[in-house]
Amino acid sequence: MRRCILVVDDDTMNLRRTKMILEKFYDVVLAESGEAALIVLERHKVDLILLDIAMPGMDGMETFERIKAIPVNVPVIFLTASGDEDDVISAVKLGAVNYLKKPFFPPELLKRVAKEFETA
Repeated sequence: MRRCILVVDDDTMNLRRTKMILEKFYDVVLAESGEAALIVLERHKVDLILLDIAMPGMDGMETFERIKAIPVNVPVIFLTASGDEDDVISAVKLGAVNYLKKPFFPPELLKRVAKEFETA
């Protein structure tokens, strides 16, 4: 059975690009906002979440805190275009398993995802 990855990003092009990279190996579900991600989590079993930090409305940090309040134990890798180290440190302190700076190269994304599934 293929693993399922939820990708959360407010940028449609980032969602499409990430899906194209991952869909050969994984089932991919997309959400364009933190609110949409929470709805997806109610309806689908996901094995990993790729979560953008900077989003309008509910940002990635708030989304992550709300995800943690749901009784699901899903690892989160943050995606960030920000060069702000504080964002990354905050994400890791909240319990993120990893992060990846955007724009990323496809092999690096696949490597981070595979690494997380190996440790799960």
